[in-house]
Amino acid sequence: MPFRWGLEHIGGRADEPDPRAWLENFVTETIANSDQWFSAPPANDYRLSGPGEVEGEAGVLTFTSTVESPWPENNLVSARFFPARTSGPAVVVLVQWNAKWHEQVSVCRYLNKLGISALRLSLPYHDRRAVPGHPRADHLVGANIGLTMQANRQAVRDARQCLRWLEAQGYDRLGILGTSVGSAISFVALAHEPAVRVGAFLHASTYYGEVVANGLTTMNVWESLRSKVTEEELKRYWSPISPYRYIPKLHNAGKKILVIYGKYDPTFWLKFTQEFLDEVGHESLQLETLALPCGHYSLGEPPFSWVAGLNFGRFLFQGLS
Repeated sequence: MPFRWGLEHIGGRADEPDPRAWLENFVTETIANSDQWFSAPPANDYRLSGPGEVEGEAGVLTFTSTVESPWPENNLVSARFFPARTSGPAVVVLVQWNAKWHEQVSVCRYLNKLGISALRLSLPYHDRRAVPGHPRADHLVGANIGLTMQANRQAVRDARQCLRWLEAQGYDRLGILGTSVGSAISFVALAHEPAVRVGAFLHASTYYGEVVANGLTTMNVWESLRSKVTEEELKRYWSPISPYRYIPKLHNAGKKILVIYGKYDPTFWLKFTQEFLDEVGHESLQLETLALPCGHYSLGEPPFSWVAGLNFGRFLFQGLS
């Protein structure tokens, strides 16, 4: 995808004469007012499909996102609901970049066996929300500065709207589980959402821009960016959607956090993960960590996925009991 400033997606103008100065002001104001920027009231059009209505499946929740992107397909949120047999805790599950409709369904069913209901959110521009002609979700992590911010803001708000729906169904012990970019989005949601008690994160890093500029998975994105912005500029511009900036918001919030990561991750570099964990520790948050001898994608393969699953299952079960 080509480089674009994309300021029109975050309240600016496409022909802004000084986009760098505009972004500096935007970043300062947005972080200072992040509670408002990420706010998400309940949707007024929640709909849960019945048996056989959607591809032979029951439990597909749809609603309109609070963020209006240029593509109507992306603005209709889809989430798959996996209720446990008995009422109890519930977790919103946010998947990895370019995850398909069927991915992490096994995670949701595993949580069901622990007595935890799961609501698996499709991220912006993924599967049913894909832009026509763009099967990859390049609008969520891309070389368009403003659109990437809009998409990640949308994802945080969508997750919070899912939490509002769960509350309306009577669930009052809520958690969140995120993988890769879903982990970054989940952490930002956790930092702004009083209703979430616990968060489990598979992979963690500091700044969105640092991951994109250095990660193996996002080399193609950085190639379109590197001639237009420096790594430090990108780190600054995308700081409103970066977990690191919101760690202090969790101080004295009483939330519990689990981070599982790979020691040899070429996408979320270990040094960025360690910086993130050091800052969380500095804030004296309730933190558990598990480092496994694997990379980024191999965390999702046996035997590492088994170890990760046992640990986040235990953590969520105990934290929401």
